[in-house]
Amino acid sequence: MSTTQDLRTQIPEPTLTRFLFADTRLAPLWTLLRIWLGYEWLHAGWGKVTNPAGVWVGDKAGVAIEGFLKGSLAKTQGDHPDVSGWYASFIQNVALPNAELLSYMVAFGEVFVGIALILGLFTGIAAFFGGLMNANFLFAGTVSSNPIMLVAAFAIVLGWRIAGHYGLDRIALPMVGVPGAPGRLFRRVTPQAKPAL
Repeated sequence: MSTTQDLRTQIPEPTLTRFLFADTRLAPLWTLLRIWLGYEWLHAGWGKVTNPAGVWVGDKAGVAIEGFLKGSLAKTQGDHPDVSGWYASFIQNVALPNAELLSYMVAFGEVFVGIALILGLFTGIAAFFGGLMNANFLFAGTVSSNPIMLVAAFAIVLGWRIAGHYGLDRIALPMVGVPGAPGRLFRRVTPQAKPAL
């Protein structure tokens, strides 16, 4: 047996994980989880975008997130700080100087993640970015609903193949494709050979 064949060995997917994350019989369950998570994101983001004080989006953009970040920096003290030193450094050197931009990114990011999850459009990608926001909120010392939303996002990332089955992924993924398997829009069309005369 050659070395090339050894490197190409694939480990088969266990029956349980194939059932949980790839069997369309569980699509209704994944759809409910996906829509719930999407609603949570859309609700949170819409409140920020439409905030009448304009502290997230508008003429005072960045005020709310600056207050949140300064509150996070206050949680770095003591024997068991809620915010790690490395994340406090990120807040101090990256997030606070860009609070206005970050404010828009958070508000609109939450809305876009929520809409994508509710519609079931690029579900795995939307869940990944939602989970990334949850992780950042947790790193900043805010618990709230973030742990349960993070777990739901991780689950949807794992079950992306069927989480969007009852959604726009059913149309979009065959057209766009996935890494390593381009969809109809990105497949190369090979020219037909001309018949010999």
